[in-house]
Amino acid sequence: MSLLVNPSHPGDVLQELYLTPLNLSVISLAKRIHVPRTRIERLVKGETALSADTAMRLARFFGTTPEYWMNLQRAWDLARARETIDVSNIKPLAAA
Repeated sequence: MSLLVNPSHPGDVLQELYLTPLNLSVISLAKRIHVPRTRIERLVKGETALSADTAMRLARFFGTTPEYWMNLQRAWDLARARETIDVSNIKPLAAA
């Protein structure tokens, strides 16, 4: 349940479940999926969001699906939004 409340950034998942166990460097991955090194560096540092383009490339390379990667990003984005966006003053349609 805590993963739903506090999901990992896609870059953390990439580092912890893929790069480190496979002894694969950011530079090597970037070359092999044909993206700039900085894209993967910034993703792993949590400085940037995962794009659909990167999701497709990671899915192809690691044998996963683009949806797997995009769902990680979606969960991360929603968790951050819940922390910062106040919707308490919005009345649901059914209650109006």
